[in-house]
Amino acid sequence: MATSLNEMTKEELIQLIETVIDRKLLEMFDVDDEIELKPDVKARLIRQRVAVAQGERGTSFNDVMRQLDLD
Repeated sequence: MATSLNEMTKEELIQLIETVIDRKLLEMFDVDDEIELKPDVKARLIRQRVAVAQGERGTSFNDVMRQLDLD
């Protein structure tokens, strides 16, 4: 990956933004906190947290836009 923002490709910038959003969402919705979630929702959040920690990615923003015919 490029060392500065102005050296990043469009794809690198998208990847960086997606990573930051994933991290912030995981911080905001820490499933270890004492909040009441349905068991299936809690299990899904835990699976997603593990997947992200292992470097797995979901569907890219661009792919979602294409799937929804919004590009």
